[in-house]
Amino acid sequence: MKRISVTTTPFEGQKPGTSGLRKQVQVFQQPHYLENFVQSLFDSLEGFAGQTLVVGGDGRYHNRSAVQTILRMAAANGFGRVLVGRGGILSTPAASLVIRKYGAFGGIVLSASHNPGGPEGDFGIKYNIGNGGPAPERVTEAIYARSQAIDRYFTLAGADLPLDQLASHQLGETEVVVIDPVADYAELMESLFDFPAIRALLTSGAFRMRFDAMHAVTGPYAKEILEGRLQAPAGTVMNAIPLEDFGGGHPDPNLTYAEALVAEMFGPDAPDFGAASDGDGDRNMVLGRHFFVTPSDSLAVMAANADLVPGYRGRLKGIARSMPTSGAADKVAEVLGLPSFETPTGWKFFGNLLDAGMATLCGEESFGTSSDHVREKDGLWAVLYWLNVLAARGESVATILEGHWRRFGRHYYTRHDYEALPAEPAKGVMEQVSGTFASLPGTTLAGRRVTLADDFAYTDPVDGSTSTHQGLRVLFEDGSRIVYRLSGTGTVGATLRIYIERYEADPTLQGLDPQEALADLIAAARALCQLEQRTGQVEPTVIT
Repeated sequence: MKRISVTTTPFEGQKPGTSGLRKQVQVFQQPHYLENFVQSLFDSLEGFAGQTLVVGGDGRYHNRSAVQTILRMAAANGFGRVLVGRGGILSTPAASLVIRKYGAFGGIVLSASHNPGGPEGDFGIKYNIGNGGPAPERVTEAIYARSQAIDRYFTLAGADLPLDQLASHQLGETEVVVIDPVADYAELMESLFDFPAIRALLTSGAFRMRFDAMHAVTGPYAKEILEGRLQAPAGTVMNAIPLEDFGGGHPDPNLTYAEALVAEMFGPDAPDFGAASDGDGDRNMVLGRHFFVTPSDSLAVMAANADLVPGYRGRLKGIARSMPTSGAADKVAEVLGLPSFETPTGWKFFGNLLDAGMATLCGEESFGTSSDHVREKDGLWAVLYWLNVLAARGESVATILEGHWRRFGRHYYTRHDYEALPAEPAKGVMEQVSGTFASLPGTTLAGRRVTLADDFAYTDPVDGSTSTHQGLRVLFEDGSRIVYRLSGTGTVGATLRIYIERYEADPTLQGLDPQEALADLIAAARALCQLEQRTGQVEPTVIT
């Protein structure tokens, strides 16, 4: 096959965010748009000639076409081998695993995560480096710089490769290997968790669970592991078939968008355990019967019960959380005598800690939890971890959480999302908050004294790099917090996230609904940022 050089011109806005480049499908379908970004990526890397590249995505609309484009370009640019998931499918954590297991140079992951799919939906692309984790800022900045000057890209002519059967193909000088997207991942999960104990729980007849794959990528993984290897009853996995438009749903595993699962878990004949994962398989939601587990509490419970899980027994080196995540895991780390780390949002910030052996468990408040087994958050892994803990303890989800709070205290916590806001009003909200920082310390909000107001900055303890402007914080003398962030994961308008937290050590005061327990701080947070006046938003789009 002949290598072709195609003349092109730059597109504005090809700047990767914390999770790569995300735009609406129609943007990616423009002639040369995807090719420009992929070539900018390859032009920013060195030393990959003859090396292995991993390619796969979450199966959303445009995934198959994009995979074929990337395969031809990878061959034209000199990669020696490409591992691609069957049908172009690889969950994000599975892609990280494959990169690590086979010593790949890196990988291209096609996903817009929890964003809607379909022809009118969103698409995304990101690059993961050789450790399996998202590219650090120095790489994404280089990609963006190149995208603004690009004048050509390289590809090969020829028909699309058949990707629906496991096989090896030759594409120019490059070997393209179609791999089973599930097998390596399932094998790793079986090595980490007590599958016999979980299998006994799921087949006992006294325990019922439901897993909502949300018609997204996790369906085949959950079917193989939960209903296959663990022998859960058929039908345990709902919405198991991946669809290009996620069945018309919003593949975000939260109380709003996993509506059918939530209705079942809070219904009259609720299962004992419920869980969901998102579009590309890296997020999770955990539910008990009539009980919601916040992602912050989930990380803390996992850390506190690590000795019950074979793959983590006696080997926790530290616990890391994103800044907006509650301090619940910090309390566990303190009691267990472990170091704890507070990083910016974005899984790439955990990578250095994991690679340096400074942390073992990591979590973000946006329904992301994982460990050093990969370098991405991992939704199904978190569900299996919870099943292992449930099997070992023989208690309900609610009982485990209530006991955890009595031991470590409860961090009342909520996140209010205001989605698709006009960009300028959303920016004005953030400017309104930061404009108060000089005078805010020492004053009182919601009956609490403010001790610090700042824009969070982080210095990496491994490489010394610094990341600034990572979220606006208002900290109180009693340990309460209000945090404001503009999310970088949407493609339409801006998403404002407001996080509110307070700590309660008294067991007699730990049984309140979080919205009730935090009502005064929620009101103060809205008033401080002049939310309603600036955006017209009266109620959040999503509350978690």
